[in-house]
Amino acid sequence: MKELRIFPRKTNATPDDENVIINRYPNLFDRADKISISVTFTYDMKRAEELYNQWKYIAPIKIGGPAFDMPEGEFIPSKYLKQGYVITSRGCPNRCWFCKVWRRQPEIKELEIKEGWNLLDDNILACSDNHIKAVFSMLKRQKHKARFTGGLEAKRLKEWHCELLADLKPEYLYFAYDTPDDYEYLVNAGKMLKDFGFGKSHNMMCYVLIGYKNDTIDLALKRMRKVITAGFMPFAMRYRDENGLYLTERKWNLFQREWTRPEIVASNMKILQLKSK
Repeated sequence: MKELRIFPRKTNATPDDENVIINRYPNLFDRADKISISVTFTYDMKRAEELYNQWKYIAPIKIGGPAFDMPEGEFIPSKYLKQGYVITSRGCPNRCWFCKVWRRQPEIKELEIKEGWNLLDDNILACSDNHIKAVFSMLKRQKHKARFTGGLEAKRLKEWHCELLADLKPEYLYFAYDTPDDYEYLVNAGKMLKDFGFGKSHNMMCYVLIGYKNDTIDLALKRMRKVITAGFMPFAMRYRDENGLYLTERKWNLFQREWTRPEIVASNMKILQLKSK
């Protein structure tokens, strides 16, 4: 049975097999037994509906995904995410104002652990100890170095987590600095990780929320500097509203570009470090 999977836009995580279609209408050669449309972002919902109305004549079709704020089921590797990307839990117990994860799944739901190396869990450290250990064991046996792209919550980081991370030797660790009260925990996380041998290369990353209401370039730059001081490489994450619109002026485009490209970020880090001396 042939199932076509349609995506309104392509991202780094979008699968790329022959049954994946990116943002186009059907042609004379398209055939399928069933079709699914996966929508990650709310601002793609209108386009997804347009695609639905065109593809519904080809085969039975369904539409869903994170954008619809519906609790999701078990993770199926390589179906809606590229091979290697893996999700072992859903949801988050935190109630961050800018995040929709907890609205879909307000409590952690641990899933059956599948194989993969790029962990996208919303808050893996909020899971039970046994689940965390099992996930790290799975990551340990992968041929590719682990990536914690979904992020690690600094407030929940413990020494035994650091010990497991040191043994795992991941390619990337991502934390987050979204609100002022995150910073103290980020500093503590940086210190703990340094004690376990991290910090000698740019594998300690930190998402930094920028461009929300009343934010300024100067304030955002100060947050970047603070993240560097804490021992992390900052990575700008620009805020969008529910319609997918940026709430700030075009000058943020350049700022975001300067703080998302690793080579430029590394150069900016050196400049800020020199200025602080």
